[in-house]
Amino acid sequence: MASDAMREMSAMLRTASAENPIGQGDVATMRANMEAQQAMLPLPEDVKRREIDLGGQPGCCIQAPDVRVDRAVLYLHGGGYVMGSTHTHQELMGRISRATDALVYGLDYRLAPEHPWPAAVDDAVAAWDWLQSSGIDPDHAVVAGDSAGGGLAMALLLAIKEQTRPMPAGAILFSPWTDLTGSGESVVTRADADPMIGPGVLGPMAKHYHGENAADLPSISPLFGNLSGLPPILIQVGDAEILLDDSMRLHECANEASVKSTLHVFDEAFHVFQAMPMVPEAADALTEMATFCERHW
Repeated sequence: MASDAMREMSAMLRTASAENPIGQGDVATMRANMEAQQAMLPLPEDVKRREIDLGGQPGCCIQAPDVRVDRAVLYLHGGGYVMGSTHTHQELMGRISRATDALVYGLDYRLAPEHPWPAAVDDAVAAWDWLQSSGIDPDHAVVAGDSAGGGLAMALLLAIKEQTRPMPAGAILFSPWTDLTGSGESVVTRADADPMIGPGVLGPMAKHYHGENAADLPSISPLFGNLSGLPPILIQVGDAEILLDDSMRLHECANEASVKSTLHVFDEAFHVFQAMPMVPEAADALTEMATFCERHW
């Protein structure tokens, strides 16, 4: 059963979205709005942020007090591949660092439409290479991401498998966007339940990203890729979001490919609820993430 805080936040988001729909307007406006919204969740004073170059792209290292420096999370932010940054997600990365007792490296991968696919995938691969060159053992690292960043994390795994590079110990996906064709039934069945994303938002964002390329290419929509040989995956998703089927079907495909996949559907939860520290389910989700990491690295 969802917490009262989750229900209250869902209602607030639904009201806010009705007044100012998320994902509407020109790209510059969407980016500015997302930065302004997330600025209301600052990085805690005891969490350090250090700017770094992650394989040629800007990034940061987020470090909670006294965490182990031989463990790392490579975090890929959401935002439909057209918005978002390490600044919009730094508060979440700070809580991840604290929960997992590890350094969190955030990547500012190139955004569409200025830089369509495969720019983001190339940047993620370069960041993964950099992480290993910095001295982090792949067995002590995981990749994680939310929404588009969750899809990008899967695309990263497919890319490094194809290139026979060392795999991370696992992947953690928050409400991953894995099907840019929009074929999941929940795009329709959860349209009225989702307080964060409307069905009309997905198509334009997907088009910005894949351009003239087919949306069902595995590097764009990892749901359609060959998942065999990938490391263990933890998928967390809300029951009240149009991307629910992107997670459900990914979990099924992973199992069919003999990939160890854990799926947790949170009751009445909205898209990337983990980013909202005021709902208790967010703490539960990060505890589950930490347990997954401890088990696999």
